[in-house]
Amino acid sequence: MIYLRLFYEFFKTGLFAVGGGMATLPFLKAIGESTGWYTYSDLLNMLAVSESTPGPIGINMATYVGFTVAGFPGALVATLGEVTPCIIIILIVAAVLKSFRNNPYVDRAFYGLRPASAGLIGAAALAVVLEVLLRCSIYFEEGALLAGGLHRSGGVHIWGVALAVVLYVLTNHVKVTKKLHPIVFIIASAVIGVVFRFAGV
Repeated sequence: MIYLRLFYEFFKTGLFAVGGGMATLPFLKAIGESTGWYTYSDLLNMLAVSESTPGPIGINMATYVGFTVAGFPGALVATLGEVTPCIIIILIVAAVLKSFRNNPYVDRAFYGLRPASAGLIGAAALAVVLEVLLRCSIYFEEGALLAGGLHRSGGVHIWGVALAVVLYVLTNHVKVTKKLHPIVFIIASAVIGVVFRFAGV
C-alpha cells in the first residue's frame, strides 16, 4: 500500500504542479502534513539537497521523499509517479498542438496558466522565507493564510538574513562575482552552513 500511496501522491503532484520544480513545494507540504512522512523542516532540507544535485528539482524531490519513506523501491515508484503525467501530457500536446496552435481558446488557456504558476511559485518562496529567515511557518485556516508555529528560538534569523543579502548582492551587483556559476554559491553556502552549525549559530 505504501508504494501505491507514493505513486498516487506524486502522480497528483506531477499532474497539477504547473510551473516547474518550485511549484511542487505546496503539494509536497500538503503530502507531508497528510501522511506524516516528513516535517516541513525535513522538506526544506530535501529542497536544499534537490537544488544542489543535478536534474529537475521536482523529480529530485520525488526521488528523495520516496527513498526516505520506502528505500530504493519507494524512490523508483515516487519518481515514476512524478514523471508519468508529464509524459502523457507531452505526448498528447505534441500530437495535437500543431492543429490548435493558433486557436484563441488554447492561447487563452496558456495565458490563464501563467498566473497559476506564478502563484504556486510565490507561495513556495513565501513559505521558505518564513521558515528559514523568520523562523515561522504558514498554514491555512478557514480560507485565511496565517503565519504561525514560531520556533522556540523565535524572531528573525539574523545570520540567515545576512547570508541571503550577501548572496543577493554578490549575484546581482558585484561585477566580478555575478558572472560566477551558481554552483559556486551553492557550495559556498553549504560550507558556511556547516561552519554556522559548528559555531552554534
